[in-house]
Amino acid sequence: MTGETPRPILYHCPDARSLRCLWAAEEAGLDIDLRLLKFPPRAFEPDYRSVNPLMTVPGWVEDGRLMTESAAICERIAEGTSLEVQRDECDYWAWRNWLHRSDATLTFPLAIMIRYTRVEPEERRLAQAVQDYKAFFGGRARSIEAALSDGRDWLVARRFTIADIVIGYAAFLATTLGADDVLGEATQAWLARCMAREGFVRARARQ
Repeated sequence: MTGETPRPILYHCPDARSLRCLWAAEEAGLDIDLRLLKFPPRAFEPDYRSVNPLMTVPGWVEDGRLMTESAAICERIAEGTSLEVQRDECDYWAWRNWLHRSDATLTFPLAIMIRYTRVEPEERRLAQAVQDYKAFFGGRARSIEAALSDGRDWLVARRFTIADIVIGYAAFLATTLGADDVLGEATQAWLARCMAREGFVRARARQ
């Protein structure tokens, strides 16, 4: 007689990029084992190194395998659900591009802002770097505004997908850093729709 299949484990810090994965799991109705960590884990969670040597979140453990990239974890969660865009759908490649753009293009400048406003000691914080990378983010966020300029509700496929989750997280993170004033009008309306979803509300309540 075999036991029940273990639930996937998500290691998460409140409002960190691992929120993408928690939000996706809530939207997909996937039962996960949520492990909350203090941010940044490298400073406060030494035991986490045995799980994820990178000491970053998310850490996703399933079937003995570790995943550490939030967009990739969202892809796994989306499999077989409406959050996934299939290869035979016209927006498939746009969907894939948004998934990669979410971190490499959009979250990166915000991570620099976090470092120099919250992580570094007071004497090492750099106001000029924060302003420079806010402007950097603003320029890159124009791609969201352009995609929504035709009045669509969601980024691709005429429905809510993990593209909206991974990009929506970047826009949400900007609001926590006082950088939402660089977001366009259509982007702000779309972000409001994302944040009003029950899956997002539940994810933030769980953390």
